[in-house]
Amino acid sequence: MADADRIADYIVSLEKGYGKLCEDIAREARRNHVPIIRPETAAFLRTMVTAVQPARILEIGTAVGYSALLMAQVMPEDAEIITIENYAPRVCLAREHFCQAGMEHRITLMEGDAKDVLSRLSGPFGFVFMDGAKGQYLSWLPRVLELMGTGAMLFSDNVFQDGDIFESRFAVERRERTIHGRMREYLYELKHSAKLETAILPVGDGVAVSVKRGQHTPFFMEERQQIEKG
Repeated sequence: MADADRIADYIVSLEKGYGKLCEDIAREARRNHVPIIRPETAAFLRTMVTAVQPARILEIGTAVGYSALLMAQVMPEDAEIITIENYAPRVCLAREHFCQAGMEHRITLMEGDAKDVLSRLSGPFGFVFMDGAKGQYLSWLPRVLELMGTGAMLFSDNVFQDGDIFESRFAVERRERTIHGRMREYLYELKHSAKLETAILPVGDGVAVSVKRGQHTPFFMEERQQIEKG
């Protein structure tokens, strides 16, 4: 069996690229040690956005705008993205990148603490990309669920924390233990919430894909009712 790195390298080798601007942004981000979405996760994210075709996307954690631009490339033509970032230097750079891509009218960057910004937003959103401070995922979740429409998708990145999530808290560095505990609680909540159906996948540094349940008639029941009606 091939190891995980070889599998990831092969998957990435198949990618066709996302255009010169996005490639330049990614190269510069890596050079400056700015955390951006991993290539294999980026492909998965774009596929999920393409599948959902949301009218509104919420992103928590803009960084330099790379992932927002990747989503914008595959979202419906009349869709919009609202993205949140709290680090001023990255806010300026992300806005510059959105302008360079001609997306400044379709991507709205809101600067500030995510908890405060979320409290001011109105839903519904059809897709949420959770990629901010990992220790805050759990605290943001209740408000995020309120903002999601029925059938909306929540895509949570970096949930494996570079493998720390599989370790006991005593095997993790002391300064990382609080985040470790919160992420474990977050994943437990995603899997046990009656409001969500969640799969946790070993893509990149771990991805949790959750769909918000609704009070709708299951498809097989609708099909049966149609048959009974003749």
